[in-house]
Amino acid sequence: MIVDRPKFFAGAVLVAICLSSLGCQSEPRTTRAASIPAPPVAVTEVVPQDVPIYSEYAAQTFARDMVEVRGRVDGYIEKRLFQVGSDVTAGQVLYELDLRPYQADVAKAKGEVAQSEANLEFARKQVALVQAEADLAQAQANLLKAKQDVDRLRPLVKEDAAAQQDLDNAIAALQANEANVNAKKANVEQTRLNTRAQIDVTQAQVDAVRAALRMAELNLEYAVIRAPVSGRIGDSLIQVGGLVTKTSPQPLTTIVPLDPIWVRFKVSEAEHLAFQRRTDMNQAREAPLELILADNSVHPYPGHVRNTVNQVDPKTGTLEIQATFPNPRRNILPGQFGRVRVAADHRKNVILVPQKAVQDMQGMQSVFTVDSDNKVLLRSVVTGERVGDQWIILQGLKPGDRVIVEGIQKARPNAVVNPQPYHAPSGGAPGK
Repeated sequence: MIVDRPKFFAGAVLVAICLSSLGCQSEPRTTRAASIPAPPVAVTEVVPQDVPIYSEYAAQTFARDMVEVRGRVDGYIEKRLFQVGSDVTAGQVLYELDLRPYQADVAKAKGEVAQSEANLEFARKQVALVQAEADLAQAQANLLKAKQDVDRLRPLVKEDAAAQQDLDNAIAALQANEANVNAKKANVEQTRLNTRAQIDVTQAQVDAVRAALRMAELNLEYAVIRAPVSGRIGDSLIQVGGLVTKTSPQPLTTIVPLDPIWVRFKVSEAEHLAFQRRTDMNQAREAPLELILADNSVHPYPGHVRNTVNQVDPKTGTLEIQATFPNPRRNILPGQFGRVRVAADHRKNVILVPQKAVQDMQGMQSVFTVDSDNKVLLRSVVTGERVGDQWIILQGLKPGDRVIVEGIQKARPNAVVNPQPYHAPSGGAPGK
């Protein structure tokens, strides 16, 4: 085998240079590793604090006092005096029906009232009774004259100064006048009874026609349909020219009161019992609630619990709670979905750490802490409720511990780090 010596020596020299270079670099590697600075991490010092615990529940708004506007009389719509979707006030005119038939009924009823009142006034004059009493007075006068004639003739007949026939005629006239007086008295009583009955009947007729007049006036008022309550009005289901009937199953429109807006949400039976143990119903009604809308914005006005339903739903094991929220801008409508945030508890002297500082590996939770020598320690923890973007730590940490929040990927157990204060971002409402 023939070897090209110049090339062989050249290759040997190149290998020697490379080995020499590697040997030179291997010696200062430890020195350079020792000179690498400790990686910076952001840490927060654990401080016990008091925090409220919030619970959130799926909720839906609804209209407690929605009113269907209906016609109370029959007629054709002549005017519609509102804009669909506008806010109306109680008593505002919404529709006008054809008023002419009802105006005619009112005029007719007024005429009947006037006639009945005239009949009543005539009955009260008691013309027939006055005539009967006058006839009775005349008969009583004739009776008195007949008695005087008899009394005058009796002594004259005894003295034979007058004929017996004259006395007999006078006595017969007296008896006839007595009978006539009795008859006139009976006629007066009968006439008085008839007059009283006529007055009562006429008074009843007056009351009846006055009631008919009032009904005609009410129908005329009902022909002008007004808003029964204040709120947001819906679409008109019968247009101008359409027939309105008081027996129609279809309403003319609907009005929904929007301020306040009602919200319903459901809690579990266990949550309701636990809440009752912590507080009474009066305190629950006074506790403010927050309404979180579908776009995650918070309604600016706090609400309060108003009532609960009277039984637990056996299918879901939940109890419905109803609350109200002020809605002065009327921007929340019935049927919207959202969440209700409730202050469920208030914890004292608890330890909180940011949620991103807690690592979860196969169900085991842990955090990295930094000791006094700035060495990283791995600590197992037990978490409780979530408060905003933080966890409540039940076990594993104590006040004064420094927990790594940012730079966890750079931390290794027993490694030295450069701790820097962690600055939490502002904003965000606590919630569970």
